[in-house]
Amino acid sequence: MKSYDENLKILKSITPKWELSERVALTNALNRVLADNIIAQVPYPAYPTSAMDGYAIKFDNQNSKIKVINITPAGDDSNISINDGQCVKTLTGALVCDGADTIVPIENVKFDGEHIEIIKKATKGFAIRDVGESYKAQELLLKSRTKLGYCELALLSELGYSYVNVLVAPRVALLSTGSEVLDIGQTKENKSQIYSSNSISISSLLKLMGCEPIIMPIIKDDKKSIQNAVQNAINQADFLITTGGVSVGDFDFMRDIARESQIIIDGASIKPGRHIKVAKINNKFIFALPGFAYSAIVTCVLFFREFINHSFELNLTHQSKAILKEDYIKKSPFEEFSAATLSNDNGVLKISTESKKSGSSAIIGNLAGGAVLLRCPSNKTKLNAGEVVEYIKI
Repeated sequence: MKSYDENLKILKSITPKWELSERVALTNALNRVLADNIIAQVPYPAYPTSAMDGYAIKFDNQNSKIKVINITPAGDDSNISINDGQCVKTLTGALVCDGADTIVPIENVKFDGEHIEIIKKATKGFAIRDVGESYKAQELLLKSRTKLGYCELALLSELGYSYVNVLVAPRVALLSTGSEVLDIGQTKENKSQIYSSNSISISSLLKLMGCEPIIMPIIKDDKKSIQNAVQNAINQADFLITTGGVSVGDFDFMRDIARESQIIIDGASIKPGRHIKVAKINNKFIFALPGFAYSAIVTCVLFFREFINHSFELNLTHQSKAILKEDYIKKSPFEEFSAATLSNDNGVLKISTESKKSGSSAIIGNLAGGAVLLRCPSNKTKLNAGEVVEYIKI
């Protein structure tokens, strides 16, 4: 089997660029991918603006009493100007009157009802937002292929956008297989049956990736039924993710279906998920993931997230480094991705697997609480406490 990095390089080399775009309301654009460059048409602020409640003055007037001639609240566009010895009470967000070059905070003055006396001087230009402080006219603010988070949406709103062009969310069919698997709400008929968590976990991950998940009915372990379900799914969706049936068991039919197709990845030397398959049927990519809950999530993150981000041309990195708190002993000859917890110890980022349960790849609870994946290379048998190690954010 090829390594994770080797398989990822192959996958990215044939990943198609996603081009389709659509126009959506800003309120529905969270986690979507921007289709166009966003360029400021005017500077912001367009006029000098007060950054706090205070008095707009001429800087050189601070040694004498200054007469208050007016008040300017935010939203007032009155054309007010001052001369020497005059000032305007100016509230946060209000336009600064002509002739003023400094704001003296309210708490720094004494007011006698007509004049102010400055008891603590301000530096020249204090609390005035200059024209273009946030951005200049024709400044590139957001590049095409930027993922829209809360800050990007706030910026678009500030610019006056109510709709924005984004990449169409790829429709990703999610197909769980297994005769033991029940859908949510079904009644158990025997003790061997389990409820599917993969439809919830993987569909939630897909939404965070900017995709539109389509949850298909669960299919029992029958090759013909699975073949029909796969064909139905790829007819409806842009990509297909399956969970279950990729290992070496007698009823692991997704393994055979993938291998009968244009196989791209036929296993990887990783734990969990070494039986993962990636194939193409009718020019549609299929990601056949393991059925165990933990394995399905990890392989979805390791392979499909990288695939879709590359297709979107997102320049994102999910890998980082921390100091290992205790020894980590490998359980296999493969590269391992183990659930771990981050902590900040006096400003030092540390990582630990100590609180995670040891066992099979079915322990989904190990990923709760903002867990990350500790990465242990295949050429090591252990990682030592105090060592700088790599981890992957989920």
